[in-house]
Amino acid sequence: MITATEIRKGMILNLEGELYQVLSFHHATPGNLRGFVQTKMRNLTSGTLRDMRFRSIDKVEKAYLDSQEMSYLYSDGENFHFMNNETYEQVSLDRERLGDAVDYLKADTIITVDFFDGKPVGIELPATVDLAVTETTPAIRNATVSNVNKPATTETGLVVQVPPFVEEGDIIRVNTATGEYVSRV
Repeated sequence: MITATEIRKGMILNLEGELYQVLSFHHATPGNLRGFVQTKMRNLTSGTLRDMRFRSIDKVEKAYLDSQEMSYLYSDGENFHFMNNETYEQVSLDRERLGDAVDYLKADTIITVDFFDGKPVGIELPATVDLAVTETTPAIRNATVSNVNKPATTETGLVVQVPPFVEEGDIIRVNTATGEYVSRV
């Protein structure tokens, strides 16, 4: 059990026998009132969204998950398939359960898959991923403003704001937590 003030984005909680993934949280301490934590969570079974408010002193149960290193294999449109490199066991997760993480998945990437009671419930992405730029506008010659970025589409379909010197075919490193450009590889 953890206190409500320890809740963080991405954490999986066990509430009333159901698993919920925290999508966002806000710890508020308004004036002379008691502090509270406002959360937005997704039910991992049904996919429904739920807003909940916890008092600062409330206790919630953090779900303890088993994690396995797996390789991302492919997508068949709606499901994404992963394989355990030791046992060759394959599991699949649907697009709704993975959410925005699908924009960072490319074949043969090693991903940590989380299991609860033997069933896959989600994935943990690495801090950064390297993606190839498939489409971007050409750099403007003699542009003097140095902090102007341009949109670039990556091989997974993710659109990232990049510096003007990045061109089609370049490999860029993207932060998976924020979706921002980190560097050219």
